[in-house]
Amino acid sequence: MFPQRLDSPLAYDIAKAMIDGFNRHYRLFRAESARAKHRFETADWHGQQRAQRERIEFYDLRVNEAVARLEKEFRAGDQPMDVWHQVKLHFIGLLVDHHQPELAESFFNSVTTKILHRAYFQNDFIFVRPAISTEYIEPRGAPTYRPYYPAPDTLADTLEQMLDDFALQGSYANKRRDAERVANVILSRFHQVKLRANFQLQVLSGLFFRNKGAYVVGRILNGFTEIPFSLPILHDSHGKFYIDAALFGEDDLQMLFSFARAYFMVDMEVPSACVQFLRSLMPRKPRAEIYNALGLAKQGKTLFYRDFLSHLNYSSDRFRIAPGIKGMVMLVFDLPSFPFVFKVIKDFYPPQKDTTREQIKGKYMLVKQHDRVGRMADTLEYSDVGFPLDRFEPELIEEIKKFAPSQLEIGDRDGNGEMEVVVKHVYIERRMIPLNIYLQEAFDTLAHPESPAHARRAKDQLEHAVVEYGNAIKDMVAANIFPGDMLWKNFGVTRGGKVVFYDYDEIEYITDCKFRKVPTPRNEEDEMSGEVWYSVGPKDVFPETFEPFLLGNKDVREAFMAHHADLLDAAFWQHHKERIQAGQMLDVFPYEESQRFQHEGHATHF
Repeated sequence: MFPQRLDSPLAYDIAKAMIDGFNRHYRLFRAESARAKHRFETADWHGQQRAQRERIEFYDLRVNEAVARLEKEFRAGDQPMDVWHQVKLHFIGLLVDHHQPELAESFFNSVTTKILHRAYFQNDFIFVRPAISTEYIEPRGAPTYRPYYPAPDTLADTLEQMLDDFALQGSYANKRRDAERVANVILSRFHQVKLRANFQLQVLSGLFFRNKGAYVVGRILNGFTEIPFSLPILHDSHGKFYIDAALFGEDDLQMLFSFARAYFMVDMEVPSACVQFLRSLMPRKPRAEIYNALGLAKQGKTLFYRDFLSHLNYSSDRFRIAPGIKGMVMLVFDLPSFPFVFKVIKDFYPPQKDTTREQIKGKYMLVKQHDRVGRMADTLEYSDVGFPLDRFEPELIEEIKKFAPSQLEIGDRDGNGEMEVVVKHVYIERRMIPLNIYLQEAFDTLAHPESPAHARRAKDQLEHAVVEYGNAIKDMVAANIFPGDMLWKNFGVTRGGKVVFYDYDEIEYITDCKFRKVPTPRNEEDEMSGEVWYSVGPKDVFPETFEPFLLGNKDVREAFMAHHADLLDAAFWQHHKERIQAGQMLDVFPYEESQRFQHEGHATHF
């Protein structure tokens, strides 16, 4: 129960120190995001990547600063619970008219849970549910989005004005050409439809920056029709801006904001309004993933956990050992009705896995901070996650006890009489179809097709999977990532048909590896030997040795050799290592080559 009084001056001071800590965090976060515009204008690509990586650490730094201040100035951990009740009430009062109340509530939770014992993590002490509405918060500065009302014959003029409103410092190679191209594409989508009185473009006021691109994001309204769109702006070889493509529809936007890509930098005064706008473009994408895509990972985790608790309340199935081939360092479980998997680092590894828990955590952090180029799944990392014991299959409990006993607690942790499973450290990833299972489905169909059409579809599925697999590896190579373990089982197929890598315990930077050809046998004994007769260093990689593990199936081999035979050649890997060491950054964009406009001097895809 909340107290009926607010009589503790100390409680107000603690709440005020917390809101000051959050305001400092968001001020720094927003300033770094805003500087992305200058880095884009000056083609400071390495600076852009460095800033994207460093910004991820901002939140934990500010939380730790706030905890240290509260302990030093107020001995916060020693205060009675009555004071902490009042702290929360004062904090709610300080959020009236705040422009980031949902983020501030999550910050409050982060600070409070570092100070209080877990037994107090309940409604009375933290924000399990939001207390402040984020509806209709109006920014003091630039509006969340800008509307434009063109006539059909002035659409290109309007698009030019829209580009000017973003005030990029620099010049376009041919702004009129780009505007006319986009206008023609838009009008072609309405060529058999009358343009209504409400025909307009609504465009978010901030550009979305990531790596070497800046993205206009908005929607087209015409009558009852709404079409999401995005325009990627790039630099050509002369440093001039140009529009590279016109992306339309929810699927294209889903690819742009994919969970397998690095986080955007965008200046937002009212992030909830930006998220609400983006959710209208992508109604299938959870708000948690949109916050993540904007670099607001803690808010993404907060919303994800709320969605998860709600799902538990409205489901009755049980957590189980995830289907598929078991990993050597990760124990994976899932809830069949929930589209995510839960991964726990094991306590024990087989001899061939020379690693430690800290090294594995380091690999996951590397991926979190790296450009994931649409090919590496993002992960949510949680500590001390509580689950109802009666929702676990007994076999799963035994599996955790056997392989990760240090990560498991079972008991009545909250004092409410309900037994709980607490997992000390867990990674959560969106569930995909493991690529080996996806291929096996095609193999099974080809072995016993119901019809020629059925066989053709299976053949197409197989070829698509193999081509996408090779593309995924090449995209990672472009971003300086060697996946390490390249077996099919370590890749998954997303809802949109993209192949994504998700097993990170053996990844390395390309630049840390030494790619070699297998030496020529010295004699017949070497040639016939079943053992490796040549020296192998700890970071040595022999690409030609991938073949026996990957290409046992003749159809897979045929597709792979037709599209990706270069992956078996050490020279391919050596070339890209040299390119990266020379400071070159290739472009890996979230749309297909066929969607691009054709430009002279444009940047090239990998």
